[in-house]
Amino acid sequence: MATRLALTTLVVPDYDAGIAFCVDALGFALIEDSDMGGGKRWVVVGGEDGGRLLLAKAANEAQTAAIGNQTGGRVGFFAHTDDFTGTYARLVAAGAKFEEQPRRESYGSVAVFSDPFGNRWDLIEPKEPGQ
Repeated sequence: MATRLALTTLVVPDYDAGIAFCVDALGFALIEDSDMGGGKRWVVVGGEDGGRLLLAKAANEAQTAAIGNQTGGRVGFFAHTDDFTGTYARLVAAGAKFEEQPRRESYGSVAVFSDPFGNRWDLIEPKEPGQ
């Protein structure tokens, strides 16, 4: 029996704001949004071929304080795209703050950005094999 990582939690200040950013800006699919009662929801977003986030609304002061710093200031999330220019433009329009100009690396095009909640991401268009 194989074990695989199924979900990674991303604490957000508001479910709908998290969905808007992940779906509208990043282009992820909304996989599930179920009411759990008491204002809690089970919200899962992700890509077509894996990589899923559980969007969790901060429930207390400690969780609220962790929003935007869940990985201690490091890039903690990596989004792959096959259209760097288009995804870059959508992210800027959605309020993402790019920390640098896009650059070419041996593995493809990349730029670091912060989402509207302060989390740091790499936007990557992987290099095609053989390029």
